[in-house]
Amino acid sequence: MLAEKIKKLKEEKNAVILAHYYVDEDVQDIADYIGDSFYLAKVATKVEQDRIIFAGVEFMGESAKILNPSKRVFMPDATADCPMAHMATKEEILKIKEQYEDVAVVCYINSTAELKTLSDVCVTSSNAVKIVKNLPNKNIFFIPDRNLGRFVANQVPEKNFIFNAGHCPRHTAMFESMVLEAKEAHPNAKFAAHPECTEEVLKHADYVGSTSGIIDYVKDADAEEFIIGTVDGVFHEIEKVAPGKKLYTIKPDQVCVNMKKVTLDKIVDVLENDTNEIFVEEEVAKKAMLPLTRMLELAK
Repeated sequence: MLAEKIKKLKEEKNAVILAHYYVDEDVQDIADYIGDSFYLAKVATKVEQDRIIFAGVEFMGESAKILNPSKRVFMPDATADCPMAHMATKEEILKIKEQYEDVAVVCYINSTAELKTLSDVCVTSSNAVKIVKNLPNKNIFFIPDRNLGRFVANQVPEKNFIFNAGHCPRHTAMFESMVLEAKEAHPNAKFAAHPECTEEVLKHADYVGSTSGIIDYVKDADAEEFIIGTVDGVFHEIEKVAPGKKLYTIKPDQVCVNMKKVTLDKIVDVLENDTNEIFVEEEVAKKAMLPLTRMLELAK
């Protein structure tokens, strides 16, 4: 059985498995830690094992390596990437810095190491509002996700936001019309959405928050039925913490195709053969470390 094999190999290699809520259920079940990007970034700085196996997408493995330069970090699938992580450019950032004297480049953790090197602070969907409020800067250039940026801007009206054009293809494929259809089909259901969704979708939500926030909302809310506006990998954790509650998607294929690339047999391969190790150039890692550590400090 693959799960037993992974458990044995983990002990032999002194490895720990970190998994995002968006990966498949069987991968979540063998992970040592499961969570959203912020939680996993914090965990990565505290694990004692020599090796981190990151069941997620590339930027997560990169961040874990940057925060833990002495540890070996591996990805089960080298092609599991996040399209949004690349949706900003060095040229754009430098142009904005020239235009605005007092600007802070606020970088969603869903981004490449290179983009982090040009940023003042990283954020996740669970801490972005808190961190932006704590920044001394009046002007905020939010990269790469325009939807999370606009959500934060609505919570922090005293700041001036400049938005980037990036977006998550999975969340922007959830349209307002689909939400209205789901609400009509399930009139008693509460609607919980991720801030990577568009403003048109979010205006219909009873709750907007990170993946971990959505899980907690469903667990604690009095309602029994919920429409979930994020990747359906979160259903597995919700079903564990809130058994009996009914969950509905907005659309049939509410999946992250890159997270789906992470499988048990690929985790076995990584543990047996040391495949897909993450390396970040020393100079890049040093510069990218600054906004990541600032995030951890400001989000305390």
